[in-house]
Amino acid sequence: MQGAQAPLCGKLYPMSDDLLFLVLAAAALSIVYKVWQVSLDAREAANRIARDTCSKAVVQFLDDTVAFAGFRLSRDSRGRRRFLRTYTFDYTNDGFERAQGFVILSGLRLEAVGLAGD
Repeated sequence: MQGAQAPLCGKLYPMSDDLLFLVLAAAALSIVYKVWQVSLDAREAANRIARDTCSKAVVQFLDDTVAFAGFRLSRDSRGRRRFLRTYTFDYTNDGFERAQGFVILSGLRLEAVGLAGD
């Protein structure tokens, strides 16, 4: 009887390792998906902010999109760390010369926006 149980126990361990691997892989994929989704949401928010800023300044928003320029860690007024994402965009006020503006977001919250010369 003991001989029959030993191979059975030996076959259960690889299955539990495979299950653990699948659970960890699913968790990693869900984290990557969440980061990707937050990045897309931030880009959409930056596009909306850039478009609104250009509209209020009576300039033309060029290329109809922002470009990711980078991110950095910062501390807020309470000392908590947060990621700041910076996006740049092009606009023109005369139809000939391009100028560059920027949008800085903390999550989906606007931290700063500006146009060249402001």
